Amino acid sequence: MNEGRSCPLAYRYRPSDLCREPRQVTEDVLYIIGGLYGNPYALDEIERMALAEERQGHRVKLVFNGDFNWFNASDTLFREINCRVLDHMVSLGNVDYELATPSDGAGCGCAYPDFVGQGVVERSNHIMERLQGVAGNHPDIQKRLRLLPRYRCLLFGGLKILVVHGDPESLAGWGLAHESFVAGNELQLTEWFAESGADVIASTHTCLPVLWSGTVEERSRVAVNNGSAGMGNLARDPRGLVTRIGLTSPQFEPVAGLERRGLNVSLVPVAYDLGAWLPRFDQLWPGGSAAAVSYRRRIVDGTSLTSDRIVFPPAV
Repeated sequence: MNEGRSCPLAYRYRPSDLCREPRQVTEDVLYIIGGLYGNPYALDEIERMALAEERQGHRVKLVFNGDFNWFNASDTLFREINCRVLDHMVSLGNVDYELATPSDGAGCGCAYPDFVGQGVVERSNHIMERLQGVAGNHPDIQKRLRLLPRYRCLLFGGLKILVVHGDPESLAGWGLAHESFVAGNELQLTEWFAESGADVIASTHTCLPVLWSGTVEERSRVAVNNGSAGMGNLARDPRGLVTRIGLTSPQFEPVAGLERRGLNVSLVPVAYDLGAWLPRFDQLWPGGSAAAVSYRRRIVDGTSLTSDRIVFPPAV
């Protein structure tokens, strides 16, 4: 197995199995939180946002769809992040899976495609190796992680919300990556909606945001990828993003949003305290370390994307 580019068979599942038994949700709003990456200040801000909505009468359910671990490479922070997250509805990401059940030869379990440079892959494998050493000090957390599902299907507002980490075929799939939408994944996307029966597919994993809408079998469908809740996603913007799905419009100004079949689906910024997080990140991952080389610039400056480039199909 090519470490970091391949994934274990246990990551695989069939789209037709994913929404067979949807779980009823009674709250008014879902926050789907992917890619927290061990950032406690982003988690603080997400909890503050949810509380602000609840003060307006909107009951909020926090749903974590994986990779809530990554930069939290100390015993104290590892324990804090996992204990706080595991109080909510959670499904696994590849990072969390490999911390709970390490797979021989999987490396980080990211299943990076060819367009991702080998240096990125090797650094991610190094981050995983270090974090696995920390996780081994917390067997009770590892046990709780092993009990988590790889995906969830929620019945919300009468519609099926499929929450995955990667895509509808793999925990670490890249079929819902921004790059896949740019390349034109309409046929694959149509097949996944038809096979799963989902009305909304919410993903993360691939670190760049997407909001897509279209019609499959005469029904409006939406696919959304929040990029990262714990890192910047847009140009010159260090804020994280969460996917908000609600029966009401968001209280916070989204970077992109739409309404379909009575639901508002938005990508909402997480304006966490970067000034507090950066010194802790630098202490854990000093200059030259794998995480500093791969991620520090993004944490400070965001990415090259502008908000108009995350909506598909693009405006004419």
